Amino acid sequence: MASLEIKKAGNPVLKEICKPVDRVDSKLRKLLDDMADTLYDANGVGLAAPQVGIPIRVVVIDVGDGLIEMVNPVIRYKEGEQLGAEGCLSVPGIFGDVKRAEVVKVEFTDRKNKRKVLTGSGLLARCIQHELDHLEGRLFIDIAESLRREED
Repeated sequence: MASLEIKKAGNPVLKEICKPVDRVDSKLRKLLDDMADTLYDANGVGLAAPQVGIPIRVVVIDVGDGLIEMVNPVIRYKEGEQLGAEGCLSVPGIFGDVKRAEVVKVEFTDRKNKRKVLTGSGLLARCIQHELDHLEGRLFIDIAESLRREED
């Protein structure tokens, strides 16, 4: 297991539309493990593969309820609206207010190659939408209503 380098805003990989994963194999499971290590080492709540320089449709999320690994995630349903602050490991020191759906239902493949459906609300819904934006080459700073620097 290893911590990977997190790419920062301005790196072209963060603007790429990511490719779907053909199959979950031992190489991809190692990447999921390394991404989880990277997420925890950076004290983040979500991390997408392009943030570590790999333009494929893979994300890891942990908002405090345990690790969620998603391969080829697709949001199938959205409901409601929330406006809240977001930050990003690829945009250190910057925060912004972003409108997101309050509830999302996402379909994905897990590390065992099983299809899953997860419904999330609040912070989990926000995180899912934020990470899936990365897979489309979008950063939160592209859609934030306002931006501010972290205060020292």
